[in-house]
Amino acid sequence: MQHLCSLKYFVLDEADKMLDMGFLPDIASIIKMLPEKRQNMMFSATMNPKIKTLALKILHDPKEVSIAIAKPAEKIVQAAYLVHEKQKINLLENLLEDKVDSKLIIFSSRKVTVNEIVKRLQAKKIPARGIHSGYDQSEREQILLDFRNGKHKILIATDIVSRGIDIDDIDLIINFDIPPEAEDYVHRVGRTARAKREGLAISLINQDDIYRFKQIEKLIEKTIFKIPLPAGFEPGPDYALPSKKGNFNSKKKTFPRKNNRK
Repeated sequence: MQHLCSLKYFVLDEADKMLDMGFLPDIASIIKMLPEKRQNMMFSATMNPKIKTLALKILHDPKEVSIAIAKPAEKIVQAAYLVHEKQKINLLENLLEDKVDSKLIIFSSRKVTVNEIVKRLQAKKIPARGIHSGYDQSEREQILLDFRNGKHKILIATDIVSRGIDIDDIDLIINFDIPPEAEDYVHRVGRTARAKREGLAISLINQDDIYRFKQIEKLIEKTIFKIPLPAGFEPGPDYALPSKKGNFNSKKKTFPRKNNRK
């Protein structure tokens, strides 16, 4: 495009989330239209291998500046449950029983899990909507608008909404899955306790999540209180690291079938 020939600065903000949302082809198309002589700046909360690869492609002789990540706001009450994977969906349903009037976001790290949670909650007559990169841009905007306006109060989401949404009245954040990067935890829980309000953040930790959650506690320099499981739940895993880290994503996450389902 002709008017891009005089462009002097190219700024890519929230680079890691842009990749998660599938915008890499669009970014590449834009870069092809830009003049070679320009100032590039890229901002990202995390620097995983994908981000570093992108930086090397679009930046020329880059200088990296790292700053300390902010800690969760003091008004966020943080707590967690140690729970086996097969019981997480039942625990989630238990937690939502007295939260019908609360506006909340349930975070999962996988699109398929978002879809499964939505289906399970809707089957229980719990109104919930999902949002992830599988929805097109107009669908995501409408879902967020409806959530902002209170048309639906339970949003099941991947990390595409962990940053960049300005909604002040979110009461509760539930981490159904522990994020792979400790910094993402800070962004997730930061969706609550905004505009001087108080908020609650609850995380569900299975055996494979323990290493990652300990990294989160190390990052925020705080031990998060572990809540005893409700009556009727088998004891969860001990909060201790296995002898070897192993592959924390090796198990496929599926919801158990109840024998008494109608």
